[in-house]
Amino acid sequence: MGSKLQEYKDTLERSLVDKSKPWTKYFDKAEQKTGVNRVYIFVGLVAFTGLYLVFGFGAELICNSIGFVYPAYMSMKALESPAKDDDTKWLTYWVVYACFSIVEYFSDFIVGWFPLYWLIKCIFIIWCYMPTEFNGSLVIYHRIIRPYYMKHHDRIDTIASSASIKEVVKELKDDLKRDVKDIKKSVGKYLKDL
Repeated sequence: MGSKLQEYKDTLERSLVDKSKPWTKYFDKAEQKTGVNRVYIFVGLVAFTGLYLVFGFGAELICNSIGFVYPAYMSMKALESPAKDDDTKWLTYWVVYACFSIVEYFSDFIVGWFPLYWLIKCIFIIWCYMPTEFNGSLVIYHRIIRPYYMKHHDRIDTIASSASIKEVVKELKDDLKRDVKDIKKSVGKYLKDL
């Protein structure tokens, strides 16, 4: 257990020292001014943010900023890079983020009843853009969103190309109502498989 903890600490420290990361200079300054190791500063910030998301005012704004600011910055960086893999990664994140936002709209009543909602949402969002192979946006896209897209994209394309906007909106609205139930079932099944 202790060696595993040390391994995590070493990995975190390497990430906080990596000069290619935008946050490194801020941790350099904080470490110099306080004399506290950057890992402990980072852990303190994470703990403070977690507590604030549970008890603080404006937790929704903080959570949504965490889900938007860094991914937006990285998306712009990906657009300017010649590689296309990073474009795909961030497009996948935004598709998952948009789908989650739609599902979240319909479950908005949960927020008032569940005090840990913003903390859990924040953890979920960070999982969706973490630079790992078990990246949440890739998992969710490939297991839930892509199969749904593959099943319905021909129909949506046909409707969009042959119908008026009013008909398209009505058809999509009807599809959305019916398919929200399918998505809930898929998410429930996925959560059971975990």
